[in-house]
Amino acid sequence: MATVDPSLVAHLPLFAGFGPEELGEILREARSLRFAKNSAVFEQGEDAHSFFVLLHGHVRASKTTPSGEQIVVRYVAPGESFGVATAIGLQRYPATATAVDDSVALAWPSAAWPRLVAKFPQLATNTLQTVGNRLQESHTRVVEMSTQQVEQRIAHALLRLAKQSGRKVEHGVEIDFPISRQDVAQMTGTTLHTVSRTLSGWEQRGLIESGRQRIVLREPHKLLVLAEETPGESGPPVRP
Repeated sequence: MATVDPSLVAHLPLFAGFGPEELGEILREARSLRFAKNSAVFEQGEDAHSFFVLLHGHVRASKTTPSGEQIVVRYVAPGESFGVATAIGLQRYPATATAVDDSVALAWPSAAWPRLVAKFPQLATNTLQTVGNRLQESHTRVVEMSTQQVEQRIAHALLRLAKQSGRKVEHGVEIDFPISRQDVAQMTGTTLHTVSRTLSGWEQRGLIESGRQRIVLREPHKLLVLAEETPGESGPPVRP
């Protein structure tokens, strides 16, 4: 089992407030795992055997409904914890986690969680803060789905991804992992056709560039204005 240098991860939210010795003790329980692009880290409904911190790459969390429809819940960026089912009292993973590019994560056995939080209560506090932030994000998305037109929902989704995992490029801000139009549809509760039509229109207006699993926001400010528009004379929000 390869050891991890505590100084490389001390800045991550999960480890806030820990000194080098405490962090070293926590990390001794972890192992480093590599996940190839498009491979599953864990599956929805699987026993929650481990919890993770992503060091490199990106992970997509998705849920499958009883009718078989897939919903993208969120994307995990480097430095974020995920798979913390045990910390919130779940015995099984509530979603599937898939590496969207080649990824590396630290993994702890779920059986270690009670022992670690008993010795390091700050670990539970940090995890609760992360879970709270994600709950707030979920509430925001519920409001968007209920009240906003589809163009606004798509704009908000792209802006969130660019804020989380944006990379400055010559023509704007690139979402720095592979993302398809189907992924965007599953994030925003709409159809592939609607997303394709919307993104193509934005591309013609110079707001974005898109290719195969690639999106660059050329005019993030204009997208933000579009996202925050108040519906006017066009009637109630459209929710395809």
